[in-house]
Amino acid sequence: MTARVGVEGLARSFAGVPAVRDLSFTVGAGEIHALCGHNGAGKSTVVKMLSGQIPPDQGRISVDGEPAELRSRRAAQRLGIALVDQELSVVPALTVLDNLLLGDIDAPMLNRRRAAVARCRAVLDEIGLERIDPDRPLSSLSIGERQLVEIARALSQKARLVILDEPTATLSDVESDLVFAAIRRVAARGCAVLYVSHRLAEVLDLCDTVTVLRDGRRIATTPAGELTVGTLIEQMLGEAPHRLAATRPPDPDLGHALRIDHLHVPGRLADFTLTAQAGRIYALAGQLGSGASDVLRALAGLHPQATGSVELHDRALPLRNPVGAARAGVAFVSNDRKSEGLFLDKTVAWNLVATRLPSLGRAGVIRAGRERRAARSLAERSGLAEHRLDDPVLTLSGGNQQKVFVGRCLGRDDVHALLLDEPTRGVDIGGRAAIHRLLRSAADAGLVVLFASTELEELLELGDVIVTLRDGRTVGRYDGDADGATLMRDMTHGVNAT
Repeated sequence: MTARVGVEGLARSFAGVPAVRDLSFTVGAGEIHALCGHNGAGKSTVVKMLSGQIPPDQGRISVDGEPAELRSRRAAQRLGIALVDQELSVVPALTVLDNLLLGDIDAPMLNRRRAAVARCRAVLDEIGLERIDPDRPLSSLSIGERQLVEIARALSQKARLVILDEPTATLSDVESDLVFAAIRRVAARGCAVLYVSHRLAEVLDLCDTVTVLRDGRRIATTPAGELTVGTLIEQMLGEAPHRLAATRPPDPDLGHALRIDHLHVPGRLADFTLTAQAGRIYALAGQLGSGASDVLRALAGLHPQATGSVELHDRALPLRNPVGAARAGVAFVSNDRKSEGLFLDKTVAWNLVATRLPSLGRAGVIRAGRERRAARSLAERSGLAEHRLDDPVLTLSGGNQQKVFVGRCLGRDDVHALLLDEPTRGVDIGGRAAIHRLLRSAADAGLVVLFASTELEELLELGDVIVTLRDGRTVGRYDGDADGATLMRDMTHGVNAT
């Protein structure tokens, strides 16, 4: 098989921490090559280097045997490398044709409509969208069809390598089958495909070859036919991490502070049930699209279609009502602190006290002294330096920004349940340990702590009880007896629990 794209000795570090180390592999023409590894293994960094988003620190990338300088997305596109990211970049308000032309460096300044429609029609036919009119608004298509349009756009750019990053993470089985068929057609015409996915059964069914990364290094490159889900998990995990013991054992006299019965979000979460004690940390383990994040957002009142019954300390928790959820004692830490959490241009002090302003004044007037004392107390509790209180929060590191976000929820008598979605996303090792201590202290103070994560180490280190989800359904529950291989199997290849 002719090598279409090769990497040799590739390495990349961030702030002195290696993300990819001495990586070498090739993707052949017509080959569907999987890149696997649990979160933090280095897959995203490899994808960014190959697609021109970041340069390698060292090593060599070649396309059809020639050295490739991928200094930008445009440079990568000129060499025939196209990325279909896990976050769709299509524009629903535009037509299918307009979306295919977006970002195409070869698109003419003056659009010749007849030629553009013919070109669009040919590409759509190639990936199985014969029934789709190029003039149809993208908003009228299903999510799976939009994903296919994104793939079609990559093909229309004369791609020699198509990189697909979690293309089926949020798709139904029927929509996924459409994408798989399109990928096989792409490979059949001689295009190389690099396929990144956490769904291991899907990887083994679709791909020809599998390269496994762990801690930024290549562990193995193996023909897919020689692997099983079990052996692939073993390659990905190596020595499995172990759960750290809770600070103190659970109190058997504590009742269930949080009761969730038959929580349902159409198309995302089905019949989720959980009872949780105050003082314990509950982990929801699942990959993107598993439903773990949807549990938290529904409890926080952020899913307008959520149904079910939820009680917090024997009081009904209103669904579909974020203000009502907050008043009932729910504090939610989103997985996107910049868009859904922090006021980036405001000071650290202002961000820390932003959700408790009524308690810091009288008749709507904030008392500066009381505000300052509250900010100092929260900074100390959260492990933030007092001299940074007057700095804009955007000047902090990712770890310290996350401490501000979590710290805002602490020390409040009106908070009874702390919900966190990916609590240490984008946080370095030191910040991660500090945030874990904050969550443990919150549980020790009597809160119900419920978090969702895709990180095996975090799940095992922090979760007193771990619930695994896949495709919107519960797969398993583990009360201190989970291991990394079991969690990975549940999250990627599990059979729904009854």
